[in-house]
Amino acid sequence: MNAGTRHIQLMDTTLRDGEQTQGVSFSPAEKVNIAKALLQSLRVDRIEVASACVSEGEKDAVTSINAWARQEGFDGRVEVLGFVDHTRSVDWVVDAGGRVINLLTKGSEKHCREQLRKTLEEHVQGILQTVQYALDQGLAVNVYLEDWSNGYQDSRDYVYAMMDSLRHAGIRHFMLPDTLGVMAPEEVFDSFGDMCRRYPELQFDFHPHNDYGLATANVMAAVRAGATAVHCTINCLGERAGNASLAEVAVVLRDKMHMDLSIDESHIVRISSMVENFSGKWVAANAPIIGADVFTQTAGIHADGDQKGGLYESKLGPARFSRTRSYALGKMSGKASLRKNLELLGLNLSDQDQKKVLARIVKLGDSKQTITVDDLPFIIADVLEGKSYQHIKLLNCSITSGLDLQSTVSIRVDVQGKKHVASGFGNGGFDAFIDAVNRVMEEYDYRLPKLANYEVRIPKGGHTDALTECVISWECGADIRKTRGVHANQVFAAVLAVLKIINIQLHERQEAGLSC
Repeated sequence: MNAGTRHIQLMDTTLRDGEQTQGVSFSPAEKVNIAKALLQSLRVDRIEVASACVSEGEKDAVTSINAWARQEGFDGRVEVLGFVDHTRSVDWVVDAGGRVINLLTKGSEKHCREQLRKTLEEHVQGILQTVQYALDQGLAVNVYLEDWSNGYQDSRDYVYAMMDSLRHAGIRHFMLPDTLGVMAPEEVFDSFGDMCRRYPELQFDFHPHNDYGLATANVMAAVRAGATAVHCTINCLGERAGNASLAEVAVVLRDKMHMDLSIDESHIVRISSMVENFSGKWVAANAPIIGADVFTQTAGIHADGDQKGGLYESKLGPARFSRTRSYALGKMSGKASLRKNLELLGLNLSDQDQKKVLARIVKLGDSKQTITVDDLPFIIADVLEGKSYQHIKLLNCSITSGLDLQSTVSIRVDVQGKKHVASGFGNGGFDAFIDAVNRVMEEYDYRLPKLANYEVRIPKGGHTDALTECVISWECGADIRKTRGVHANQVFAAVLAVLKIINIQLHERQEAGLSC
């Protein structure tokens, strides 16, 4: 079948099937907020928000969602899973103000026989009874054929017989699930296409799972075969390996299959973050579209190519999803990566200073430190603060601290070519380091000046692994002098600031025979 350009409905089931993710349970307030975002901001065609008869809290949430949907013009786009129980599920949905019930039926002979202990005829009788009651109560009815993928493979005649019995029952959508995520794209295309050809007057939805990592590819096959709607979730939430990712499905259908969709992509990442926070299930940094790193260029050659003509850009541009491209700083950074980040900060550096800053970035990257654009001003200030003297070099340093215990430090330093080992003790790691380094410097008739001030900062909005800047003010006679250290560990940031004042003063004493 030639898919052509046609409208494909996206039905989001984050609030129903997605809630079957291990450890995920949305509160009523969270459900209402997610539902509003899905329909009003993301503009999905339909949402499935709950299973009937679960709890009073669930019913309160569904009631609130339905009331809001009617008021805002989304009536009929909120769906609830129900069961073949004649009046019970239908009454629950009606009491909650619902308009649509998605009836869960058995799409495989094995499920019907072993789980329900019924014949197909008995099961169909119950389905028709429940469907008719729902229609009489004014509900629209859709039907899931649970385990359809296995049912079609194992007993096609069972599936056909069920469809023949239900095709004229007033059911709006027949929803075909790959319940265990067992299908490959060619299997989806063949079986789904067969269903569409056999029942051309019916509307078929595809409900994939991702157990083999094939959910998005299977969606493409189902749409090619004639599916009119696809089910997905935000952030791939769902049982076991999850459902199809709405973000992936949306861009693939638009870009690769040229389908018409209702959704507003600019809200995908924001709603992904909302669901991430409410569910407690974190998105992988490299997850397509929504991952934290997917619009970050790491290699310097990529930044250079972007700067010279967008050579490493594609249709999946960050602006499309209300995001921005970033250029990682680390051992693979090049001049173009640094320039891109300087532009973002509105900073200008000479070529010579850029080389110095880049060398420091690469060195930090070699130690596997993560460097962000927020860290960059600290690095620049540290590198360009002044000349870097090497009269004293820290070769090794071990700091031990404990609750209600005195801190100890062991250091190995090189002072003007001579190696020294010393230990120090103090009230905290920094105090112990000062004690140790003063012990070493006694041999050189040098003692650190008194501290006038001590400031520790991380970048605004920084994470716990951000670089730390320590600025120490020293009382040097009548003058106050400042030195700066930058490190991921705040104690070592202070240590680097201490080494700078020692180097500066040793250099001055060597050059002029003066001391502070």
